[in-house]
Amino acid sequence: MTTKLLTALLLGTSILGSAGVAYAADVTLNIESWRGDDLAIWKDKLIPAFEAKNPGIKVVFAPSAPTEYDAALGAKLAAGSAGDLITCRPFDKSLELYKKGNLADLSSLPGMENFSDVAKAAWQTDDGKASFCVPMASVIHGFIYNKDAFDKLGIKVPETRDEFFAALDKIKADGTYIPMAMGTKDLWEAATMGYQNIGPNYWKGEEGRAALIKGEQKLTDKDWVAPYEELAKWKPYLGDGFEAQTYPDSQNLFTLGRAAIYPAGSWEIGLFNTQAQFKMGAFPPPVEKAGDTCYISDHTDIGMGLNAASKNADAAKTFLSWVASPDFAAIYANALPGFFSLNNTPVKMEDPLAQEFVSWRGKCKSTIRSTYQILSRGTPNLENETWVESANVINGTDTPEAAAKKLQDGLDSWYKPAK
Repeated sequence: MTTKLLTALLLGTSILGSAGVAYAADVTLNIESWRGDDLAIWKDKLIPAFEAKNPGIKVVFAPSAPTEYDAALGAKLAAGSAGDLITCRPFDKSLELYKKGNLADLSSLPGMENFSDVAKAAWQTDDGKASFCVPMASVIHGFIYNKDAFDKLGIKVPETRDEFFAALDKIKADGTYIPMAMGTKDLWEAATMGYQNIGPNYWKGEEGRAALIKGEQKLTDKDWVAPYEELAKWKPYLGDGFEAQTYPDSQNLFTLGRAAIYPAGSWEIGLFNTQAQFKMGAFPPPVEKAGDTCYISDHTDIGMGLNAASKNADAAKTFLSWVASPDFAAIYANALPGFFSLNNTPVKMEDPLAQEFVSWRGKCKSTIRSTYQILSRGTPNLENETWVESANVINGTDTPEAAAKKLQDGLDSWYKPAK
């Protein structure tokens, strides 16, 4: 066989491989991620399912610590040592990577047609002309509760704010349980599971979020201050020493059965299922009065993109098309209950707690976290400042009005709404 013929045959095999048939030599793809908790699921379920259908492509899931991910990824990209596949945070963090040339345009990737415009919006340019990450999942906010504790104390699942605080009062008066497990030491919990959890019912979800971006509303308006007024009322129910309580501390308090309610993101479901020895339920953020329209933070949370500098772009695109498939959606959503598929093909959820969370989509209006799109691109960063002020309000070191004014002043210092 001539050298030219052999080369042609090898090239032909490689080209076939990019369509998912076989590669002449094994290609190894490395995935960058902040989700270390998912390592076993990728290793035992997702990667084997892909590799079985794509001989010649090997995949390695290599996560960093969540708090270190952005800095570590930035350093690797700058040094040329980042993995082929980049797990994408929603909106501005990933848009910044795309604008720097770190993420490839995936607009024409086979499989992108499986997602709605809303699902893709978290990983698109502002004009929607370029998509740079495949949408993977959203997370939903609400409250997880200890069903055994509620049954023991005769508490009905609250639907209104009055019922919610009546339940907290009853739990506190009994003394067996801390009413709510949440600390303020790590800051982000106070904003993510506090302000962004209950806030959409006040600012009417997307209506308020869009008005804030357009400059038609301000953070000092009543609908944005009111959630802080509610948060300030949480302080007596968080237990002694909550100011020094970390996120893992809060998780442990709840799963050990020492707290009755946990202000939650649905991402907790998988971990809580393995640790809690009691029955759990969930309820959405209570509304002002029965029958009011409810709003939930159904936040587009995680996607996956292609490192524009990858030397294995064809194989990486094969993998990303699989991530965009209904097959991936079904495995991922059930392996990680609480991470809800963004694929147009409905996924049947097996986990009852996950079923409860996702059922709220049918009765409440969905929105995303108010700080994530456009409003955290400058300095001071509105997302990070919201962490600080949410903790300050709960701790009682700032009034709701003072916190709102600090946030709006910071935003005004750099953000001018487009007219």
